[in-house]
Amino acid sequence: QVQLVESGGGLVQAGGFLRLSCVTSGRTLNSYAMGWFRQAPGKEREFVAAISWSGVSTHYRDSVKGRFTISRDNAKNTVYLRMNSLKAEDTAVYYCAAGTVLVTTTQPHEYDYWGQGTQVTVSS
Repeated sequence: QVQLVESGGGLVQAGGFLRLSCVTSGRTLNSYAMGWFRQAPGKEREFVAAISWSGVSTHYRDSVKGRFTISRDNAKNTVYLRMNSLKAEDTAVYYCAAGTVLVTTTQPHEYDYWGQGTQVTVSS
């Protein structure tokens, strides 16, 4: 059984930064892409960023390009999301996901495993 556990969320002022982490356990997710999604109250879950298993390929939603960076350390079974220049509209619960998908896959149902989420709140 695969488990994904997110951490690093919190309350930050607009313009600040946070780094989210997602640790996987249970079995090695060889060939799995890792993604970050977010869901704000009353809204659908939306794609944020994804990274291939090798780390060579990445993909971002337009609104976070240039501000967010996804990375992974397979030796530590961990994927990261560095979020700079945070805005109030980035406020949401952020979820980590794993799937045998292309990094350009943005639909949540295409991913196989999910974490429980971590809250990110940006105050304006």
